[in-house]
Amino acid sequence: MNPLQLAYFRKKLLDWKDDIHREAKETLAQLQKEPLQEADATDRASSETDWSIELRARDRQRKLINKIDAALRRIEAGEYGFCEVTGEPISLKRLDARPIATMTVEAQERHERNEKITRDE
Repeated sequence: MNPLQLAYFRKKLLDWKDDIHREAKETLAQLQKEPLQEADATDRASSETDWSIELRARDRQRKLINKIDAALRRIEAGEYGFCEVTGEPISLKRLDARPIATMTVEAQERHERNEKITRDE
């Protein structure tokens, strides 16, 4: 991968991370601004469910930040864009769609098949 491509993916990862942080701050501000005060039990339950879903999404994004940071470290180490299983280059198309990818499509499919077989046993 050439330096221009690496710079592109580094920026894409950093922008993605910034977006996640911004959304988390907005969620926190919204939670602080609008505490649950619905008088009706049904409305309160609905609001609690909505916030629960929102907080689960934020938790998934928090975990995603770790993967983004790992991808940024791979860029710095010169390991970005190579499959951790086979050592082959990961396609630019795949990295553009999923910049945190650590495996080629083929290796990922094998991994998922093996995971499914293990779960089924």
